[in-house]
Amino acid sequence: MKRLLSLCLALLAALSLAPAAKAAPTADCAACLLMEKTTGQVLYASNEHQQLEPASVTKIMTVLLTMEAIDSGALQYDDLVTASAYACSMGGSQVYLKENEQMTVRDMLKAVCVASANDASVALAEHLAGSAGAFVERMNQRAAELGMNDTHFMNPTGLPAEGHLTSAYDIALMSRELILNHPDIRDFTTIWTDSLRDGAFGLNNTNKLIRFYEGATGLKTGSTDGALYCLSATAERDGMELIAVVLKAPTSVLRFEGAKALLNYGFATYALVTAQPPEPLGTIPVTLGEAACVTPVFSGDCTFLTEKAKAANIQVRVEMEEQLDAPVEAGQQVGRMVVTSGDEVLAEIPLAAREAVARLSYWQILQRCLKVAFLAKEG
Repeated sequence: MKRLLSLCLALLAALSLAPAAKAAPTADCAACLLMEKTTGQVLYASNEHQQLEPASVTKIMTVLLTMEAIDSGALQYDDLVTASAYACSMGGSQVYLKENEQMTVRDMLKAVCVASANDASVALAEHLAGSAGAFVERMNQRAAELGMNDTHFMNPTGLPAEGHLTSAYDIALMSRELILNHPDIRDFTTIWTDSLRDGAFGLNNTNKLIRFYEGATGLKTGSTDGALYCLSATAERDGMELIAVVLKAPTSVLRFEGAKALLNYGFATYALVTAQPPEPLGTIPVTLGEAACVTPVFSGDCTFLTEKAKAANIQVRVEMEEQLDAPVEAGQQVGRMVVTSGDEVLAEIPLAAREAVARLSYWQILQRCLKVAFLAKEG
């Protein structure tokens, strides 16, 4: 009996010392999702494909198309945008543009990203596509290209419109596209307070996390009577940027609390790791090739996501062909780098030949043999 009691006490002690599993985040909302930017990996999701109204989170797509135009050279930050009567009639969140008032693309973007200005969103849309309707066609086309299968846009603002729907998953997709490929957007999404019209009109960021959450980088809030309170929140710590989407939270406070819970869970549980070979790769000899060797290079991404507990015990080994027979094609797999933690394989990154090596012709082989024989005779 005493031995059994001792065993039970030892087991309880061991369990008390074991690291506690990270609890799943809780968010009071209809749908939510947490995604890592670099890999696009979903870390947590709830009702992520439920079609819901996104309110002004819609403007992420408006901003994405604007940034794509800027980065392609089709649009410049200093270009002037003229506000139409239609743009000025939007109501809701706005910077109170007057008909024919002009602002630079930079200031219009600032108005959209910081103040969620509906009038500035439509002005940008009309400037880029000629009309808001034509711009919405571009929005839906881009959504389809990104695989946003739950989405249909009706306007560039997110103002209530029948059929204007998306999902937490789709919002994460377009958020990732924006922050991954257009990092300059941070110049706007991280502004806490600013102004327009030479300081005459003040701006305050609708995303309170920018000031109150460590590492916050954006991205966009939204709220209407139908959508309730929505948010796509981005934050970066230790080189890892996360995207937390919250849809249809009952209050503004709860959307921010939900996003923080998602982000806290991601930063506490996961790490972004870049694997490196333990020593330089060197080259691989090629038999009967026009070149004597090929250089192996990584043909996959060496950066991957893993749980922090596993990241602390990572081991890396390289497995390469000892020799190759010509011909060798550029891109041909010649090995792999294997990343493990304990007995678990975390990642396998292929190694490929950097250059092609053609096989020697019979005449070239004969020439080489004669050259070797001649040198041997001279020696």
